[in-house]
Amino acid sequence: MDLLVINVLNGVSFGMILFLFAMGLSITLGVMGVLNLTHGALFMLGGFIGVTVVRAGGSFWLAALAGGVVAGLIGLIIEGVFLRRLYKQLDEQVVLTLGLVYIIGNLVLWIYGGRIYSVPPPAFLIHTVVVGDFRFPLYRLTLIGIGIVAFVILWWLIEKTRFGAIIRAGMDDRKMTTGLGLNYGFTASAVFTVGAFAGGMAGLLATPVIGVVFTMSLDILLYALIVVVVGGSGSIQGTLLGALIIGVMDAFGKAYLQDFATFTMYIVLIIMLLIKPTGILGRKQT
Repeated sequence: MDLLVINVLNGVSFGMILFLFAMGLSITLGVMGVLNLTHGALFMLGGFIGVTVVRAGGSFWLAALAGGVVAGLIGLIIEGVFLRRLYKQLDEQVVLTLGLVYIIGNLVLWIYGGRIYSVPPPAFLIHTVVVGDFRFPLYRLTLIGIGIVAFVILWWLIEKTRFGAIIRAGMDDRKMTTGLGLNYGFTASAVFTVGAFAGGMAGLLATPVIGVVFTMSLDILLYALIVVVVGGSGSIQGTLLGALIIGVMDAFGKAYLQDFATFTMYIVLIIMLLIKPTGILGRKQT
């Protein structure tokens, strides 16, 4: 039973990392109809920026903020210069953003080299809690708490504010929203930037757990895409649910099915595509 609890906690903590990363991708796809494959590169870049800040003497939380800010600014540039011209052009979006992934990845390789970097969590979180006969890292529990707080804030922003009302209206009917005189372009840019910021910040928050290396952009992006498909694009609740499902499946796969651990999330993906292609709480695009 203790081992079961440990695996669940491992899965939930990893799921929260996936949620912090994938929520930007989900909302961007749901609001703007843009498949931004650079999201994984921004996650990786946020991790490297954070590592640089920590090694320069900055605090862990300052490093996370710096990673988010840099990723957010680059995301804003990508949206304003490139993707704003490619709405509803999925093929062009994929080719462009995939090319940017390799450009960013090679710049990081040139600057940091090809080895894996990591940073320790804040000193007061380098402890463990006792779970039966096992010890569980306090930092992973903190990640769960951060994920819950982020979910509550984002849910409030989307469900209870005027900004969120514009976002939801754009999901349902973008043309009508624009026709009513609402500045939907600004809203979409803000959503894209906030999503990139969250992705970059998540890159540093994940570094004590999984490290950061220049080759991880597409690997972590694949996790996020599966989370979005399972949970449903444009749904914060769906993204959280999808992230927790994939996180727990990944943890149990690595614990009990080591030879097939990589395939567990694909099983979930296939089942979801067969049962409900829009995802658990997904919204149909109009």
